[in-house]
Amino acid sequence: MFSSQTYLERRRLLSARLGSGLLLFLGNDDSPMNYADNAYPFRQDSSFLYYFGVDRPGCAALMDLDEDRAVLFADDPSLDDIVWTGPQPVAAELAARAGVAESAPAGALAEHLARSAGRTVHALPPYRPEHRLRLAQLGAGPASVPFLRAVVEMRAIKSGEEIQELERAVDLSVAMHLAAMAMVRPGVKESAIAAKVTETALAAGAALAYPVIATVHGETLHNHAYGNTLRSGQMLLLDAGAETALHYAGDLTSTTPVDPAFTPRQRDIYELVLAAHLGALERIRPGVPFRDIHLAACRTLAEGLKDLGLMKGSTADAVEQGAHALFFPCGLGHMLGLDVHDMENLGETWVGYEGQAKSTQFGLKSLRLARPLLPGFVLTVEPGIYFIPELAHRWQGEGRFADFIDYAKVEKYLDFSGIRIEENVLVTPGGCRVLGAPRPRTPAELSAAR
Repeated sequence: MFSSQTYLERRRLLSARLGSGLLLFLGNDDSPMNYADNAYPFRQDSSFLYYFGVDRPGCAALMDLDEDRAVLFADDPSLDDIVWTGPQPVAAELAARAGVAESAPAGALAEHLARSAGRTVHALPPYRPEHRLRLAQLGAGPASVPFLRAVVEMRAIKSGEEIQELERAVDLSVAMHLAAMAMVRPGVKESAIAAKVTETALAAGAALAYPVIATVHGETLHNHAYGNTLRSGQMLLLDAGAETALHYAGDLTSTTPVDPAFTPRQRDIYELVLAAHLGALERIRPGVPFRDIHLAACRTLAEGLKDLGLMKGSTADAVEQGAHALFFPCGLGHMLGLDVHDMENLGETWVGYEGQAKSTQFGLKSLRLARPLLPGFVLTVEPGIYFIPELAHRWQGEGRFADFIDYAKVEKYLDFSGIRIEENVLVTPGGCRVLGAPRPRTPAELSAAR
């Protein structure tokens, strides 16, 4: 946990934003894999962590803005609990660490709410089925838009101590990628690389921020299978990040040739992705809508693909109509913090779009962040080029974007897989700063790292 003063100040600012009513925070419970005592690794709700810092299953909290008080609801460990898990802090101690003066058993939450019948109860959108059920049982209404908007605007701006924690996460994520790069060669299994990456995080007292992607099939954006053996002529795409003990996340992607160097065709595509990446970093500054930065990266990619003969016609028209999404069907980045896709459970409409409607266009609809940037935002920048055979064949069969795509040339690349470069960036008053230790970016640096 941070100091109790951190949580007190966060709650004070939240109270000032909302003014009156009751704010209900539901912490997460254990989720059994196959029976009650064999649970998935516990992960606390991030907004609960942000305002209370208590990292234990079965907790809830209530802020009464009118009476200027907060209550933590948590059960003291029983003797049976202590036998199986060892000594644990009692509820009052957990509350004190969070700067909360009152605590009560977990089951007392319903009674507290019953005594406040008729008052406005603000709750955040539930993302777990048990939370939906519990909110209904407690008589809470639909998710409170003023509450979630206040949370989004607070959590979006990272404090100095949060940035330090994110630096730790990214530093460790860099170490995970360097460990993987040193293993890349023909004959190595994807599963061995995934295991090494996981070992690197766990050995440092951290965890994985999300399931590792370690694949020679980089054209599949979220490929969590590790069944292949690396062969000459392939590339390994690694998307992996660490989560610190305080649950702040890193999120990096590297693409490494299996051979000592990229082939000429691989190098052409890699350098094009790198140009889009560096161009995006140059454009990041306060006040610039991230949507504009995304579209600029798309134009860089489309122009480079024209130079390679894969696209044709007007670059501006191709990007406006979405033809480039054959090769880049996703967004340039997303917010990063306590969640690897920060606050995504609160809704992309509010987190990335300030309540504005998202595009429905293929590719652009997957952009999670579009709003103007502010100092203190932490986000990913992750352009890529992917050759997805099923998508190319579907579009060609439907006659889509024939004025912009040379499908005969694309057919020759459908065994290529995909390339992504991803780094984590802090928006500063004058521009941006890439977080974490330096890592290989250029083809020459990647060859050296191997």
